Amino acid sequence: MARVLPWLTLAATLLLTTIKTSTASSMAKPGCRETCGNLTIPYPFGIGPGCYYTNGFDVSCEDNRTFMHNSSSLMEIYNISLIGGQARVSTLIATNCYKNGTTTDGWASATTAELFTISNKANKLTAVGCNTLAFLGGYNEYTAGAGCFSMCPNKQSVDDSGQCSGMGCCQTSIAPSLTSFNMTFDNRYNNSVVLEFNPCSYAFVAEQDSFRFEPFYLEGDKLTEKFKGGVPAVLDWVAGRESCDEAIKDRTSYACISNNSQCVKSPNATGYLCNCKDGFEGNPYLADGCQDINECQKPDHYKCFGICSNTIGGYNCSCPSGTHSIDPKISICNPHTASEKAKLTKLFIGISSCAILLLTCIFALLIECQKKRLMKEKERFFQQNGGLLLYEQIRSKQVDTVRIFTTEELEQATNNFHSSREIGRGSYGTVYKGILKDNRVVAIKRSKIMNMVQKDDFVQEMIILSQINHRNVVKLLGCCLEVEVPMLVYEFMPKGTLFELIHVTYRSPSISLDARLRIAQESAEALAYLHSSASPPIIHGDVKSPNILLGDNYIAKITDFGASRMLPKDEIQFMTMVQGTLGYLDPEYLQERQLTEKSDVYSFGVVLLELITRKTAIYSDGTEEKKSLASSFLLALKESRLQSILDRNILGVGMELLQEVAQLAKCCLSMKGEERPLMSEVAEKLRFIRRTWRKQLTENASEETECLLENPSNYDPSSTGRHGSLMALDLEIGR
Repeated sequence: MARVLPWLTLAATLLLTTIKTSTASSMAKPGCRETCGNLTIPYPFGIGPGCYYTNGFDVSCEDNRTFMHNSSSLMEIYNISLIGGQARVSTLIATNCYKNGTTTDGWASATTAELFTISNKANKLTAVGCNTLAFLGGYNEYTAGAGCFSMCPNKQSVDDSGQCSGMGCCQTSIAPSLTSFNMTFDNRYNNSVVLEFNPCSYAFVAEQDSFRFEPFYLEGDKLTEKFKGGVPAVLDWVAGRESCDEAIKDRTSYACISNNSQCVKSPNATGYLCNCKDGFEGNPYLADGCQDINECQKPDHYKCFGICSNTIGGYNCSCPSGTHSIDPKISICNPHTASEKAKLTKLFIGISSCAILLLTCIFALLIECQKKRLMKEKERFFQQNGGLLLYEQIRSKQVDTVRIFTTEELEQATNNFHSSREIGRGSYGTVYKGILKDNRVVAIKRSKIMNMVQKDDFVQEMIILSQINHRNVVKLLGCCLEVEVPMLVYEFMPKGTLFELIHVTYRSPSISLDARLRIAQESAEALAYLHSSASPPIIHGDVKSPNILLGDNYIAKITDFGASRMLPKDEIQFMTMVQGTLGYLDPEYLQERQLTEKSDVYSFGVVLLELITRKTAIYSDGTEEKKSLASSFLLALKESRLQSILDRNILGVGMELLQEVAQLAKCCLSMKGEERPLMSEVAEKLRFIRRTWRKQLTENASEETECLLENPSNYDPSSTGRHGSLMALDLEIGR
């Protein structure tokens, strides 16, 4: 008998353990049905009296399908999740069909139990149809609503990507915390116009991720055949509407009754849920629902590289005798003894120190190599950009007015060449406004990446500008060659270009004739200086209004010498590749490839026309057809209709002088270079015209003053006449 008792005790213990384990593993309330078909029904949900937590959680099982009781429509349950508090159920489909000239009124509604709401995060209002406007009216303390419109004029326009894009199917968000809803259709939109391929429209609340639109849903009643029991939707549920602090105080209705459960705020609805504590799993709504997790049986989730031993709510890892743990939590065991550990620690410290020292040396070496590489790169750029050629030219011509700038200086001056500092673009590069350390404002020309020919042009411009000293030629201050893209530094011209003054600011007050004559005279004097006084003579090669800059008081200065050439005294002309701008190019230069001083004269003639006509070199006159200003002018002059092409703001103002300016422009635009005047003759002629004009202005002003003194009662400020207009124009730009 004594031998039998221990065995009976062991058997009883095993039986009680088995019963306890079986009870703990069950998700339903003890004594209640746990499954319906393939669906597990966890408490607080339950089938039958006494098996559910409170009203709304009672469900029924019919033909192996689970349904919710407390809802206005029979919702089938597809899934129940205790974590997060959600249930996946079916909702009805509202159908609206057009038959025999009438529309059937389609609607659908649903009302949830007290602790349930329709998830606005997981669900969308969905409408299917090609002329469909569906509405959802709901309640959540307030009256809420949403609408969805789907339109597709024909079958080919239906979106077949599976998305509800508004072409055959649309989706929109719904209000949060809805406890009921009702779906209807706007009968102003029906299926009569799409009856051939879409007789019915549908509307429903559906789980967004579970519904995929297919074009065949539009045909007949294919959609309702596909979803006979309704479409899947998600309900949010809570154990109570109180907060956790409020729920814990009332233990009689508190749902988290397991010893190892805890109250948590619902992430999706107002109220609380129950979760098992860390180290436990199961059903937190049952008394013994949360059971200890045996972490040692789940090595994939709970790492232990030593000896694992389970504890209540956790686990321990230990190392075999004679070893120590590198990490006490996961026990990465080391086979060495404690005495060897100190040796290994010292060895580790020594190796680490050497590694740090080695890395420091490598880093310092890399920095030094980088510096040398940058120096070599700057030297390579200097040579690539013609630095040696420039140096030889400067030394041979004894140029001492050009400063060599560093990259850092120009980057600081232009805020790293920020786009807000950009003031112009040309065929040879971009111009930026810069402010040097001494507060001087400069213009920095950043040339484009150059080939060998362009490199020579760049050096050529440097040499030309460094030797020119004329008040109407832009002054070169220096250059930078230690970058891939070479740069020139000029004096800054605050008033922009002549092109901008004439054409871009067309709607601004008119430019006086005197100002136009003065700008033309100063530009001509600068070109005459280049042709006659520079040694050797210089041909600009690209004379145009964008290359005439305007300084303070609108003083004109010639710039952009990238296409310029120095002409030896014993040569009249030389062969060159055609460069320049369409509309300004000398036709003789285009034909014979011979750039001469008379080529600049022709281009200046076009600039003179821009000043008196205010038209661009290539323009369109109310039509899409582009015209040459030079050709149009010569034709107008030939047909004795000069006034038709002149700027209307100077018509009737010194027409005799305008005739002289027009004749001068005609001479400059002669097809043969030998028939054109010299630039010095052009400058002298403009000086004479301007003197005559200013003398005429003075005489007219004196006559008008005398007239006013003799007859002051006849003075009318609104009708100053021709002379008053002349004086007003003279007081504008350039006075």
